Amino acid sequence: MLNIYLNDCGIICALGASHAQVKARLYAGETGVAATSRWSSGRELPLGAVQAELPSVAHLPPHQRSRNNALVLAALAQIRPAVEAAIARYGTQRVGVVLGTSTSGIGETELAVGRHAAVGSLPVDFHYAMQEMGSPAEMLAQELGLCGPAYVHSSACSSSAKAIASAARLIRMGLCDAVITGGADSLCSFTVAGFAALESVSPEQCNPMSANRRGINIGEGAALFLMTAEADSAPVALLGWGESSDGHHMSAPDPAGEGARLAMTQALQRAGLQPSQIDYVNMHGTATPQNDAMESKVIAGLFGCEVPVSSTKPFTGHTLGAAAAIEAALCWLAMQDDNPQGRLPPHLWDGAADGALPALNLAPVGATLGRPLRRVLSSSFAFGGSNAVLVLGRSA
Repeated sequence: MLNIYLNDCGIICALGASHAQVKARLYAGETGVAATSRWSSGRELPLGAVQAELPSVAHLPPHQRSRNNALVLAALAQIRPAVEAAIARYGTQRVGVVLGTSTSGIGETELAVGRHAAVGSLPVDFHYAMQEMGSPAEMLAQELGLCGPAYVHSSACSSSAKAIASAARLIRMGLCDAVITGGADSLCSFTVAGFAALESVSPEQCNPMSANRRGINIGEGAALFLMTAEADSAPVALLGWGESSDGHHMSAPDPAGEGARLAMTQALQRAGLQPSQIDYVNMHGTATPQNDAMESKVIAGLFGCEVPVSSTKPFTGHTLGAAAAIEAALCWLAMQDDNPQGRLPPHLWDGAADGALPALNLAPVGATLGRPLRRVLSSSFAFGGSNAVLVLGRSA
């Protein structure tokens, strides 16, 4: 069976717009979440907004000019030399694009509707296709002149994990030699209002696993990987993935966590690993009462309470369709050669343990393994019961 490698990574999120910025703030325990009323109609909420200047989208066709696509271009810029080299090597028909998103260009539609309400007409450059879910993949394929498969998964918070799994299948089926995969999501009032209506939005920084947790902070960002079947000099491999569906409730997880457990078990089996061989678990960790209760029990039951775990959402906000890709990127960064002591993505919270939950080993700021990080598992659980889990590993 072909090995699958994530040979380069681009990331932009509330922590920064480069590997160095993201790592520095992550390991220092410095959140990127901050209060703003930009997307909440005068009500300040803590959100994980990207502060970096984004690339221009003026060169794109009007229907592709969205903040979401600008985030994709920002992530692409970090890996573009490696992508261009792959295209030159394999050819435009053998390189694919598989991304995840849940917002696409809905923010641009909001602005257009607001203008219509104010002056009675839509902007002349507005196009309905801005908000189509396929837009990021279409844009990226056209930007790079690619002719291979190009499509988007949109299954809420599992979107980009499912995209990464789909990209791996394209390579294993022989349909592609390389795939640009990951995900992007951009902040918009529609999303913020929707989660607020579900009473899932916290008025303060999210507090996963705490007795005082009150919900999520929504964020935005993008992460892209160059995936191939050939390793570079410091390879991180996609060892396995698992996917399942609860069929339990539209917006609540199965309290027993059977679907989550199945996805984790599938990912471990595909990777050929036992739970004891995982060095670190990146939790979905939304800080909602139901998610944290379900997930912590599944982790304790499968891995025990010794393996280091953390939720990185207090750093980035919950980036929805991009969350799995961004969290995989944080794991990817932690597995590079410049982290010989195995510094772990820390868990930011108030320290008030919920006695009803298992006492997991939540990694504090400064936590290390004392050796390189070799194998990690990252979980994503979405509305509608869509579960997706990734296992990444280093062979050297």
